[in-house]
Amino acid sequence: MVTSLDHALCHRGIGDNGLEDCYLVGMDDVASRLGQNVRVLREGRGLTQAQMAKLAGMPRATWANLESGTANPTLAVLDRVAGAFQVTIEELIAAPQSGARHYPKGTLPEKMRGAALIRKLLPDPIPGMEIDRFELPPRVKVTGVPHTPGTREYLMCETGEIVLIASGEQYRLSPGDVVAFRGDQRHSYSNPTMKTAVAYSFVLITRRDGR
Repeated sequence: MVTSLDHALCHRGIGDNGLEDCYLVGMDDVASRLGQNVRVLREGRGLTQAQMAKLAGMPRATWANLESGTANPTLAVLDRVAGAFQVTIEELIAAPQSGARHYPKGTLPEKMRGAALIRKLLPDPIPGMEIDRFELPPRVKVTGVPHTPGTREYLMCETGEIVLIASGEQYRLSPGDVVAFRGDQRHSYSNPTMKTAVAYSFVLITRRDGR
């Protein structure tokens, strides 16, 4: 957990859990920036205050207070909020930046899984969701990694042909085809042709606590 911030001072106090914690003080506009950033991040993900509060493990009233721009939260609370958004605490209280940012081709995270190239489709993570672009060379097979129980996965073929094997069943996808299947089961993707195939994977992850 972050214990000091460049843009705010800190003093000790008793948190909601009855334990000593650190509170933000100092710059007058920290709370206002926090409220604006939290609201923009939440609305950008299309989630309600109640949904984000649940992801962060806090009451909705606490979340609403954060967005009001007048809150003086502990660093423990900020740490939960940052974790729910998958951003840093510094990003939560930073001055607003331009509403748009250009990500040139090749700047988003990518990795190789065998001979297949997997790229992140979005620069900002969405809680509970993974979105990847698969590029499978000719005659390549990729074994998927089973997710937590209850996870759903959606595979869409963009170009070429993809053969999906999930739970022992085989599905052959052409451009535009989509298959929805259980992402918590063993599965694999393969390109049976002599042309490169491209597919998109959308994974809705269920947390281990069922949420």
